[in-house]
Amino acid sequence: MTDAAPLPAEFALIARHFKPLAGPGALGLADDAAVLAPPPGRDLVLTADAMVAGVHFLPDDSPGDIARKLLRTNLSDLAAMGATPLGYLLTVSVPRGTPDAWFAAFAAGLARDQAEFAISLLGGDTTSTPGPVSVSLTALGTVAPGEAIRRSGARPGDGLYVTGTIGDGALGLLAAQGKLPDPTGWLADRYRLPRPRIAIARYGLVHAAMDVSDGLVQDVSHLCRASGCGAAIMALDVPRSDAARAAGDEFLPLCLTGGDDYELAMAIPHSSETAFVGHAAACGVPVTRIGEFVAGAPAVRVASADGGEMLLARGGWSHFA
Repeated sequence: MTDAAPLPAEFALIARHFKPLAGPGALGLADDAAVLAPPPGRDLVLTADAMVAGVHFLPDDSPGDIARKLLRTNLSDLAAMGATPLGYLLTVSVPRGTPDAWFAAFAAGLARDQAEFAISLLGGDTTSTPGPVSVSLTALGTVAPGEAIRRSGARPGDGLYVTGTIGDGALGLLAAQGKLPDPTGWLADRYRLPRPRIAIARYGLVHAAMDVSDGLVQDVSHLCRASGCGAAIMALDVPRSDAARAAGDEFLPLCLTGGDDYELAMAIPHSSETAFVGHAAACGVPVTRIGEFVAGAPAVRVASADGGEMLLARGGWSHFA
């Protein structure tokens, strides 16, 4: 009898760092795919996001923060649909020679957020790449049948609400790059670690929702196009953190268009506004009414303090423009 052959390096790495993250259905990460039975009477909701060094995170960001941002951006998509997290698939592409300590820190970041958001790893892939670090994640969640919140449900007269504060992500990138003072570290932290607003978008209280990832104005315009109506935003009603306000009002256009906030923009019918605000308070999530959806073409008008229209050079971020 010969001794069992040692695990190839890739499989040993997976066993060392990712197997401890595996949940039910992952089969110990020992098979080609996971086998998952969704909870009885629930619809599956699936989303995927990728992140590339130098585009979505800084090359010197810690592996743990990269992992947590990757998971949280996907959880933000589930939150916008009103879904409860269930599990996720992960792909990690790194240059050859990446030290084992990098994977250990990356997995530790995932473990920390798995515990916070009650989600576990189902499987994935690890590869080498000649380019920068690239990671992607597919998250699965569940909703009651027919209760997924869509972008297409906004109606004229609905209040336009956002969670949290807007602009911290874009300003946080500048702070992390050393281009903007950030004495408390609040802005850079908000850029590196989004706060997915799980459970805030509740079916019956919310007509439509999406997460603010590419800029508030641009993402609200996506809601408008899907719903066939317009929207009016009062710029001075858009909530900004103390750190964002300290940066100065000259950064207001960037706050409205910069992206990376991963807050939610939602259409709330007038009849549900009081109940929604109470629900948000029970969830511990601040919400602010920043305008309303209006009849007409699917366009977003941003009103300045004097009531005139604020002209913005762009609505938000695009990878291909």
